[in-house]
Amino acid sequence: MKGKRYTEQQILAILGQVEARQPVAEVARSQGVAVTTIHRWKARYGGMTKDETKRFRLLEEENRRLKKLVADLSLDNLVLKEVVGKMW
Repeated sequence: MKGKRYTEQQILAILGQVEARQPVAEVARSQGVAVTTIHRWKARYGGMTKDETKRFRLLEEENRRLKKLVADLSLDNLVLKEVVGKMW
């Protein structure tokens, strides 16, 4: 069963509660998430502001796009080398 997806603003609000010295278990129970989820969010978004999370998301998207581009070009290069190798 797939769980609820939280927006970055919601995650930052939850982490703000944790940073305000509320117990992690209490925050997790009130928000309906697991304690491990809060720790994972803290590792990923800890100390970030709203603008930084937006920039982080954009950089992740660009990185994903560039990785796909490199994979496609590597495959094309491999195919061309194979074709040239068979010609000689």
